[in-house]
Amino acid sequence: MKLGPGGRILIGMLAGVVLGAMLGERVAAIQPLGDLFIALLVLAAVPLVFFNLLAGLTSLADTRTLGRLAGKTLGYFLATDLIALSLGLGAVALLRPGEGMQLTEPVADTVSGPVGDAPSVGDVLLDMIPTNVFRAFADGNVVQLVVLALLLGVATMALGDGPRTRLATLFEDAARLFRRLVHMILWIAPVGIGALVAVTVGRYGADLIGPMARFLAGVWGAQIVIVTGYMLLLRLFTDYRPWPFLRSTGSLWATTAATTSSLASLSVGLELARRLGIPRGVFSFVLPLGAQLNKDGTSVMLTAVLLFTAQAAGVTFSPADFVTILLLGLLLSHGTGGVPAGGFVVALIYVQALNLPIEVAAIVGGIYRLVDMSNTTVNIMGDMVGASLVARSEARRA
Repeated sequence: MKLGPGGRILIGMLAGVVLGAMLGERVAAIQPLGDLFIALLVLAAVPLVFFNLLAGLTSLADTRTLGRLAGKTLGYFLATDLIALSLGLGAVALLRPGEGMQLTEPVADTVSGPVGDAPSVGDVLLDMIPTNVFRAFADGNVVQLVVLALLLGVATMALGDGPRTRLATLFEDAARLFRRLVHMILWIAPVGIGALVAVTVGRYGADLIGPMARFLAGVWGAQIVIVTGYMLLLRLFTDYRPWPFLRSTGSLWATTAATTSSLASLSVGLELARRLGIPRGVFSFVLPLGAQLNKDGTSVMLTAVLLFTAQAAGVTFSPADFVTILLLGLLLSHGTGGVPAGGFVVALIYVQALNLPIEVAAIVGGIYRLVDMSNTTVNIMGDMVGASLVARSEARRA
């Protein structure tokens, strides 16, 4: 029997679990194999996002269609992120992992990158505009590439039929080229993902004890509720069914959990969305934008870390405080792409902005890789489900 990509990746993951359990921290020697896989996916992802989006935009009928897509997509992102923030608070309030914690972990040992002030709405919006096109490509700044592609796509729509057709063909050919590159890279996915899983098991297996186990249970439990909600939306509002959907996208979830990189996973997600039959004009817009703006998994983690810190420090919040917590969490979750060191540093900014001791939140740094595996998976799953919902909504208009 010939194994497909998902089967080969599953075998690689199982081999990684066994290897990590046997060797413990010594398995870190194979970390470069996993890093190589991530680097190759990111290499393909940046141009793939750009040309896929341009190809999708030039296939749209007009700018009104684009505006309608944007409204539906952003509405979905806003609603799911608010629900995720609330679930993170609820899970940690129920399990109370922060009570009785010993505050001994120094911030400097776990945090790389500066911890600054929470970004303003103006800062987030300005950071979306690329001032240097080449820097946006070099930095892999997805949201700036999306903005650039949107502007070029609208400009292409305004051209005459001849230039528009020629450019559309060029964009489609470039997108097809980088899809082929992703297909080639996925041949080494079992080795790369297996190495990443092995290192994770070997390094963090002993940390799942006591309060950290309750913290993880709270985060993962809330994220399971979100995934259940996604599957319900698929069942009620699309032609997809939950189990076939999860099975056909299995290689994507293996990639998100192993790489913990939305950008690296995005290139796989774009290819699978095409295979699922989601229209190019929809998935090439929703998925790249979601990689920056839709962070349901990260939102759960942010409020979970905040309330965990408050419990450990003996701080209680009033009902009015929770309004501020949700609004600030919504802003921070949408701005994580521009903050050095990713979601964990954003969590520290969140804690600091509410005058809580960040040395408490830094304790989570010891197991953050385990948290980030589920964060990335839920983030990308939300994007895929969102693309499916928007596609179905657009099909009903036809």
